Amino acid sequence: MNRIVTLFPLWVLAASVIALFHPPVFTWFSGGLITLGLGVIMLGMGITLEWEDFRRVFTMPGRVMLGVALQFGVMPFLGWSLGFLFGLPREFAVGLGLVSCCPGGTASNVICYLARLDVALSVTMTSVSTLFAVVLTPFLTSLTVGSRLHVDTLGLFVSIVQVIILPVAAGVIMRRYLGGLTRRILTVMPVLAVLFITLIVASVIGAGRDEILMAGFPLLGAVFSLHTGGFLLGYVFARILGSDAVTAKTISIEVGMQNSGLGVVLARQNFASPLVAIAPALSSLFHSVIASVLAGVWRAFDGKNGDPVN
Repeated sequence: MNRIVTLFPLWVLAASVIALFHPPVFTWFSGGLITLGLGVIMLGMGITLEWEDFRRVFTMPGRVMLGVALQFGVMPFLGWSLGFLFGLPREFAVGLGLVSCCPGGTASNVICYLARLDVALSVTMTSVSTLFAVVLTPFLTSLTVGSRLHVDTLGLFVSIVQVIILPVAAGVIMRRYLGGLTRRILTVMPVLAVLFITLIVASVIGAGRDEILMAGFPLLGAVFSLHTGGFLLGYVFARILGSDAVTAKTISIEVGMQNSGLGVVLARQNFASPLVAIAPALSSLFHSVIASVLAGVWRAFDGKNGDPVN
């Protein structure tokens, strides 16, 4: 089962390729199923958290807040600027901006484990950025792309509460008061998370197949540059600001990986054009593959000298 989870970039890549060649394999997974899938993923995140994970913020406030600040500083700037640099059509540019304003995703925790980085810091940053996203994602999205397409800031806020805060809170409460049940659920939740994110990404890519092929390099180049820039600048700024190598690499992963599933759901629920969801779906594919390569390189060169940081 661990093998299924650690190979999640392969499943996303394979499903995306299949969706491009034969969309009906995945396009049936749409509408409310996408929202339900993200809800299950976020419930799983909540179940993995304990009150200690939130208290940990006070034991490493500098590192956590540095990572969160870079998450909501570097990525929105890249999303806004790359949309113009690559000359993206309005809907694609808005989708790129939207996903760049999303918080970190739980996949980053898996990558940090595989790369032998600071898993505790990764989990804490993901949790904190998710909570901050209730306010920052709607605000930053409106600020960066509101001039290109009307952004329903209140609608984004309500959607985030529904698909992130409520499921995560339910998961935390279940772990606290229904320990026996959550221990059983935890055995299958990582696999369900991989399954649902794969279905979400492949469904959106399949539905937007013609537009993706027509957009070609500008769209793919912009999404690739968004995450490559996030990984690079996250590491560089963390090092400049005094972080050690392990902390800087952990922050790099957190900054470069977004909760793309959230971006897809927010796009579907708050924008009339289905094209807005395409960039967030491609985002999941690109950041998973790039981060997996980074994890392999860092593990090969650094992990052999010690055990994973926990």
